[in-house]
Amino acid sequence: MAVKPDARVPRHLAIVMDGNGRWAKQRLRPRTFGHHAGQKAVREAVEFCLRQGIESLTLFAFSSENWSRPPTEVSALMELFLKAIDREVDELNGNGVRIRFVGDLAPFAPELRQRMEGAMARTAGNTSLNMNVAVNYGGRWDIAHAARQAAEAVTRGEMTVADIDESRLHGYTCLADQPPLDLFIRTGGERRVSNFLLWQLAYAELYFTDTLWPDVDQACLAEALDDYARRERRFGRTGEQVATTG
Repeated sequence: MAVKPDARVPRHLAIVMDGNGRWAKQRLRPRTFGHHAGQKAVREAVEFCLRQGIESLTLFAFSSENWSRPPTEVSALMELFLKAIDREVDELNGNGVRIRFVGDLAPFAPELRQRMEGAMARTAGNTSLNMNVAVNYGGRWDIAHAARQAAEAVTRGEMTVADIDESRLHGYTCLADQPPLDLFIRTGGERRVSNFLLWQLAYAELYFTDTLWPDVDQACLAEALDDYARRERRFGRTGEQVATTG
């Protein structure tokens, strides 16, 4: 008999890793110093999810709007991605983590795309944790991309326009093969979703913390899960219905 998942623990956790630049500024260091420091928090988040039995972790690493940042910072971030992939993929693979990069990868340099594709191929069979790294990603892009794919399927005669409903369109979104998003965390004190996972956020619980990303540790993430566990998730039902049916 299959064990029913603990409803108090999210199956899918998403994090906007905000505050690297401000963390560095507080220490009178360049913004890139904060991005480097944030890698430790990524490792903390991965370890936390593995310990908690969370199935999917989606991290907002680089939005489609981040290209407008100073060229030096963008260049440093690209270099950081390269080094992080090379340094972390062995340990992630050893821990059974499946790595996926979601977003429009076309604008990235060929060397970086090759490293991303290599990491995804190497870890494709892992099942302990889905680690989705959103790069050059935007929620509106995800929905538009899904709509375009659905339109192409109609053109090929695979379905009709009348067949397109929420379920069909969901099937073309980036994380369609993963559990529904349960908990969204944003660090750094901002209270907005910043075009992240707009489709997937429909029924997710939102949690905001003032803690800057490089300072996030497993205790901070545990506080978010404790808050999540106290919430009543109704999905349109009444509290009485939830109490009766679970």
